[in-house]
Amino acid sequence: MSPTHRAILAVWRIEQPRLITSLARMLRDVPLAEDLSQESLIAALEHWPRDGVPEKPGAWLMATAKRRALDHLRRGIMLARKHTQVALELEQQEQAMPDFDSALDDDIGDELLRLIFTACHPLLSREARAALALRMICGLTTAEIARAFLLSESAIAQRIVRAKRTLSDSGLGYETPRGAELSARLSSVLEVVYLIFNEGYTAARGDDWMRPQLCAEALRMGRALAAIAPGEPEVHGLVSLMELNASRQAARTDAAGDPVLMADQNRALWDQLQIRRGLQALTRAQELGGGDGFYGLQAAIIACHARAATAEATDWARIASLYAHLAALAPSPVIALNRAVAVGMAHGPQAGLVLVDSLMEEPALKAYHLLPSVRGDLLFKLGRHAEARAAFECAAALTGNRREQEFLRRRAAACSNI
Repeated sequence: MSPTHRAILAVWRIEQPRLITSLARMLRDVPLAEDLSQESLIAALEHWPRDGVPEKPGAWLMATAKRRALDHLRRGIMLARKHTQVALELEQQEQAMPDFDSALDDDIGDELLRLIFTACHPLLSREARAALALRMICGLTTAEIARAFLLSESAIAQRIVRAKRTLSDSGLGYETPRGAELSARLSSVLEVVYLIFNEGYTAARGDDWMRPQLCAEALRMGRALAAIAPGEPEVHGLVSLMELNASRQAARTDAAGDPVLMADQNRALWDQLQIRRGLQALTRAQELGGGDGFYGLQAAIIACHARAATAEATDWARIASLYAHLAALAPSPVIALNRAVAVGMAHGPQAGLVLVDSLMEEPALKAYHLLPSVRGDLLFKLGRHAEARAAFECAAALTGNRREQEFLRRRAAACSNI
């Protein structure tokens, strides 16, 4: 891939949510907004290799996308479904704001969250809402979303196509839900924000282990949700979870960008201000009766790490107990795997290995690299180095992230040096 094409894809990944948000606000049609934003990407792929990357590539994409939107309206493609006034409003906006750079600095933050609420319409299934928002609005790839849901890429692709068709056929437009409508969509919106943060915290693919921009965007939206719905305990639980996890960001990689396990992290690099914010949000969730919610329990688990001055001081017995409560609330093979890690730390690697081995035939974890990775760690602690090496090699083959592959291969190699 040429440097220009790499630059185009990098810019596109950053700007896609802004483009779709701006177009959806103008057109009142989310699927059409995505189509036109894709056309601006195609235009960039045609022009930039020849003409060079513009000084302000985001503004170039925005201007191109808006021109395409106006062309569509003028040709009458949308007039059968949309009132003529939409086209007039768009023309007026273009005349009033010819500087497309300024469009990048409008109320995109609130608008992006509003767009996620639109994609999370109750007309769509719960699974389809999150997949559509993550793909179309937040810019995650089908592979990244499939990894988040532990499903195949084809299954996720079909889910997204059906959701877009439903939105288009129903005539549902860009909207701002309020009151009971907002509450009905809140759980799906929280899930989307949660999955965005997770992808940023540990990237499924690529050369970097983390994508800090996604973490920051998820945190921004979480804080906005806390202002919109201050009485919802799970909102505060999610904010706490993200704040506490993000507090360790500076310690999660070394100078070369390679992963550092939590036990080996320099805790002096943990952001204490962010930890305090996270603990305050957890207290608020608990005061509102949400301490035993899906996000509240996870935040309580991370709080155990945040409160421990050293790795050895971590209350692993409490963490294992919290994971047991979480597993009862929301049964999941991933939660069961995390519980196995905690049990292994609290009661010894053999106890953890028993739980991990019980998950080996779990269909959802067949391609999940953390299953053999956890198993390799437990085997290594038990002195079963040959088996540990095989497990780490299997994990490295399953992950799509280059940093994680290299880290797991180093762990596999270390098993032979003992």
